[in-house]
Amino acid sequence: MPAMVDSVAQASAAVALPRPRTDSGFSIERALHGRRSAREYRNAALTQAEVAQLLWAGQGVTSREGLRTAPSAGALYPLELYLALGRVQGLEAGIYKYVAPGHRLVPVAPGDARPGLAAAATAQDFVAQAAVVLVFAAAEARTTRKYGTRGVRYVHFEAGHAAQNVALQAAALGLGTVTIGAFDDEAVRQLLRLPAAEAPLYIMPIGRS
Repeated sequence: MPAMVDSVAQASAAVALPRPRTDSGFSIERALHGRRSAREYRNAALTQAEVAQLLWAGQGVTSREGLRTAPSAGALYPLELYLALGRVQGLEAGIYKYVAPGHRLVPVAPGDARPGLAAAATAQDFVAQAAVVLVFAAAEARTTRKYGTRGVRYVHFEAGHAAQNVALQAAALGLGTVTIGAFDDEAVRQLLRLPAAEAPLYIMPIGRS
């Protein structure tokens, strides 16, 4: 499958996302109480505002210094978020990458990648039924250059922090999600066109349950 746009055109093709809310009136306690793993999703689209809020929860910038919603060892931020869009109002199906500075999506490749991700995730077919599938990838070298092999552990901690943020944000939005670690790394890498320096860590299908 050919690339959707070249690297020069990506900036102009980027999708500016709606600004995230920082106070919804939905308490963190309520989100913690309501969070459950959901593997059934309705055939209903998400809004761009919902997608923006989920991505911001995972890796959004929260300070002028560039600090983010999830803690990161040394503030090195090795995580990269990719989104396989299937049903989002006003956006074409395809693979997109979240760019935290600027809060935007950059297109990576066209077409519905959800069935491919479901197949890569040990044929967990419900992945293809979600409106979007969020994939956490990591460039571990950003962290290991400073912390050595111990940095790999820190990257995995960070993925857990960020994924929990997304799970709680989904609960606050009335959406369903589940975290998936069982998948074929190379199949996901190829499907998402990941650079050689990045490896997939986590898959989160998200939809209306």
